[in-house]
Amino acid sequence: MAFSKASCQSTLIFALLLLCNLRALEAQTPAPAPGLSYTFYRTTCPNLETIIRQQLQTVFASDIGQAAGLLRLHFHDCFVQGCDASVLLDGSASGPSEKDAPPNLTLRAQAFVIIENLRRLVHNACNRTVSCADITALAARDAVFLSGGPNYSIPLGRRDGLTFATVNVTLANLPPPTANASTILSSLALKGFTPTDVVSLSGGHTIGIGHCGSFNNRIYPSRDPSMDQTFFNNLRLTCPTNTSNNTTVLDIRSPNVFDNKYYVDLMNRQGLFTSDQDLYTDSRTRTIVTNFAVNQTLFYQNFINAMIKMGQLNVLTGTQGEIRANCSRRNSNDLFILPTMENDQDEKVASY
Repeated sequence: MAFSKASCQSTLIFALLLLCNLRALEAQTPAPAPGLSYTFYRTTCPNLETIIRQQLQTVFASDIGQAAGLLRLHFHDCFVQGCDASVLLDGSASGPSEKDAPPNLTLRAQAFVIIENLRRLVHNACNRTVSCADITALAARDAVFLSGGPNYSIPLGRRDGLTFATVNVTLANLPPPTANASTILSSLALKGFTPTDVVSLSGGHTIGIGHCGSFNNRIYPSRDPSMDQTFFNNLRLTCPTNTSNNTTVLDIRSPNVFDNKYYVDLMNRQGLFTSDQDLYTDSRTRTIVTNFAVNQTLFYQNFINAMIKMGQLNVLTGTQGEIRANCSRRNSNDLFILPTMENDQDEKVASY
């Protein structure tokens, strides 16, 4: 009887602690930034979201792996000088583009093609009213939903940037996969993200792949002590040398499904990158990881809030920036591409 009473007391204490933790993780949906709105294209492009979602359903039906590529593209755009589609710009005489910076060399080439194809479809339907930045944000949202994650709305009205960041600025704003929790928490705190935001956004690694070079520091010359032995053995087979360039999935339990299994991986010491596994090692984020591992709804709620927050970083609105006629290059000062004249090659222009 005494044992049962003690057991009940322990269970009650655990439940109360869990409830406190869950309440601490509850977050309010961020309000739209000035210039953004949930109804921004209601009259100018009412079918915008339908156009994008239907096209991505077709894309993902043949290659669901592209979902992770689009999600990552949005991350890498927003963290470097804000969500202005600068990551889509090609380099110029002024220097290499953000695409050419080391952290972006592994962005999927097809992701850029998909965004440009979406831009063509949208502009053909609505003329040049929708920015590449908004198309990228919507594509990331739909990448989450169409791979099994939550469906949610995002505020729109972003404008496209006129410049791209330098390689050094890009490097400074994208912590590498070899970074530990302290580095990531400090870096993202400068952008206004809490530890809960950081762990939530890291959950994007529930889909996608990683290159050997991004985690070989954990398997060479020997096993990272925080890594599960069997997981290590399998990674050594995938990356037989410390110069291998093969890839493996980020989430071994459900690699193509947007769920909370990534956090289960971390609890089982099967996180791929240092930046992943250290979220469970570090006492500041360990409880958040645990709560998300046992409560997928809680993860979804916090992921949505963090994504909306990230999607509003340093946005250009109103008359700032431009609406690009081609996502990979700025509009010319003396050439205006007539939306009704676009063809598949985007070659027809008129001088004004």
